[in-house]
Amino acid sequence: MRTAEIERNTKETKVRLALNLDGSGAGEIDTGIGFFNHMLELLKKHALVDLTIKATGDLDVDYHHTVEDVGLVLGQALNKALGERRGIVRYGFASVPMDETLCETSIDLGGRPFLVFSSGKKHLMVRDFEVKLLEEFFRAVSVEGRLNIHLREIYGDEAHHVCEGLFKSFARALRQAVSADPRETGVPSSKGVL
Repeated sequence: MRTAEIERNTKETKVRLALNLDGSGAGEIDTGIGFFNHMLELLKKHALVDLTIKATGDLDVDYHHTVEDVGLVLGQALNKALGERRGIVRYGFASVPMDETLCETSIDLGGRPFLVFSSGKKHLMVRDFEVKLLEEFFRAVSVEGRLNIHLREIYGDEAHHVCEGLFKSFARALRQAVSADPRETGVPSSKGVL
């Protein structure tokens, strides 16, 4: 089973997370941040992972600590669930339309963290949620999950749609990258290790 359970407690946040890479999109999300919950629901549904998150944080300060720490814990869970990363496809790509918006994500589970986040909407707000926080979330996932993520808003007008497009394309790319490759018997790297 490619699963992980992680708990992180700091003076700013408390995060409990359970992940099953071979799931069906089940699980409950509660971060205390409505819009962020919505994005994480999209992630589990379109990646077809079981994901349960319970996070509490200093939301009276702002959303930054909670969003980033959920990203850190999700990255740790991904890394643990992937183990040695044997027999996986490794790379994933998805382009997802959302009404007037088109977003794409490319992922490499090769063990080298790096994030490119390209969106003209990152300094906008969706209700009380700053889109820029999604960049912090994905950076945390990249570092702790040891994966290379390139997220790009190709075009779009409505910030909510752009956020959905980014999360859905990430989820679909992740679903592809973690999938079993029937022709790969070892680690998908010429180095022999990821």
